[in-house]
Amino acid sequence: MKSKMSLRKKILLIAVAGFILLNALAAAHAYKFTHFSNGGEKTKGAEKLSALEKLKTVIFGINHPRPVNTLMPEQPYDTVYIQSNVKLQCWHIRSDSSRGTVLLFHGYSSDKSKLLNRSDAFLEMGYDVLLVDFMGSGGSVGNETTIGYKEAQNVYDCYNYIASRDKRPVYLFGNSMGSAAILKSIHDYNFQPAGIIIECPFGSMYKTTCARFKEMHVPAFPMAGLLMFWGGAECGFWPFSHNPQDYATNVACPTLLMAGGSDEKVSKEETDLIYAHLKGPKRLVIFPMARHEDYFKQYKSDWINDVSMFLK
Repeated sequence: MKSKMSLRKKILLIAVAGFILLNALAAAHAYKFTHFSNGGEKTKGAEKLSALEKLKTVIFGINHPRPVNTLMPEQPYDTVYIQSNVKLQCWHIRSDSSRGTVLLFHGYSSDKSKLLNRSDAFLEMGYDVLLVDFMGSGGSVGNETTIGYKEAQNVYDCYNYIASRDKRPVYLFGNSMGSAAILKSIHDYNFQPAGIIIECPFGSMYKTTCARFKEMHVPAFPMAGLLMFWGGAECGFWPFSHNPQDYATNVACPTLLMAGGSDEKVSKEETDLIYAHLKGPKRLVIFPMARHEDYFKQYKSDWINDVSMFLK
């Protein structure tokens, strides 16, 4: 009997130790995912990692140096600071004969300088642009990111900044995380811009987290759920409710939704759900061979044609 009890205790102790270790690992990974580092080399995409590099990433987590603006606008511009949950740095560029303003919001682990190609296109179409660094990125304050959750306030405060100063139409453009932040912002703050252009938004925070594990060829359960739990605990939000496919039900303004037919991070099901839930006039554009990337680079002429038709 004693030996059996001893064995049970050992099994229990191993299970408890394993549970603690798994949670400690998830908490460390979550912190690295939601907090940019002060330096080092950025972890490459899963498709570019060797088997050994993937193993190291699974054990030690990713490294995302804090995004820095690497380019500056070619046109005359004003650097604008907008107070949100942190102070945001933005570039305001004016067109010669403006029809309105387009606000541009970048994706995860990026910054406003990566959107200059899109802002140049909007300027040529006759629109002023406001390029925004989300909290924790570029010239804005902090090093934290919540994958669009708290960034929703950034979207609303920037929209208010322009809308209170200019009565012409205000459009919102977002890429990936920026798209999720736009959908959440409209849902939370109950406003309707003249229109939104959203590229590859994820439908569910849990699904997009699982997709990252799938890229690494690592089982998502239970680490995906633990990663989300600890990321939310460390940043003060509940990530399991962070679902742009649900936010879309409050969007009544005209919407251009753009997606990649070969997107490895966002499933077709997620895109279809977001599109189905949108309440206003809408159009879905699929770039068949595109992954989770900058569509403008690969499909420039198509992108310009689709966007200009939408704005007209």
